[in-house]
Amino acid sequence: MNILDLDAGNTFVKWRIAGTVLGGRARHNELDSIDWPESVGRIRIASVAGDRINQALREFVQQRWQLQPEFAETQAAACGVVNSYSDPARMGVDRWLAILSAWQQAGAACWVVDCGSAITIEQLDDYGRHLGGYIMPGLQLMGRNLLSNTAQVIVDHSIEGFCSAPGVNTSEAVQHGVNLLLQALAEKVMRSAAGQPVFVTGGDGELFCSLVDGAIWCPDLVLDGLSLALGE
Repeated sequence: MNILDLDAGNTFVKWRIAGTVLGGRARHNELDSIDWPESVGRIRIASVAGDRINQALREFVQQRWQLQPEFAETQAAACGVVNSYSDPARMGVDRWLAILSAWQQAGAACWVVDCGSAITIEQLDDYGRHLGGYIMPGLQLMGRNLLSNTAQVIVDHSIEGFCSAPGVNTSEAVQHGVNLLLQALAEKVMRSAAGQPVFVTGGDGELFCSLVDGAIWCPDLVLDGLSLALGE
């Protein structure tokens, strides 16, 4: 029986057949265009996309496979991890699933970095206690906000590759400034981790990993957490 796992963000849905490398990513309005597997017996979903998108996903799954999807929820404790939030429901389920996945791999004190629309950083101790975290704007969000609120900006799309040198026009200054922030953040996280594993996921996660030595790239950290939260 194929199990289909979905990670629904604000713009994209990432999907994978559990236990395989078959998967992909699409915008919410592109789901009908995907060549989905016919034989699916169970569907697990991690979603931070909100009620409207969640309802659309339910209807899509029911129409396509005649199944009721299972939505993961953030818990006070699971799989050896204790949540630091007094109200666990206020923690995004994507953060929670990434934490569960990292703990399963490390089994000891570790860090979790998700570089998506927002950048989140989590810290766990040797006993699986979530010590807290940080949430900050992601690279694209920071760049868009600065450029959209800056008068007479010419966005230079010819700039290629990572660069944190001083910019010689406004768009370069914004892009390189955002890059510099990520570089400083990556270096700070690795110093603070002091040898503890640092698991990294999210759309800009590979860039984060390229800036420092020792970070562990885990592109499917959230999807991997679905089996831990909802069972095999």
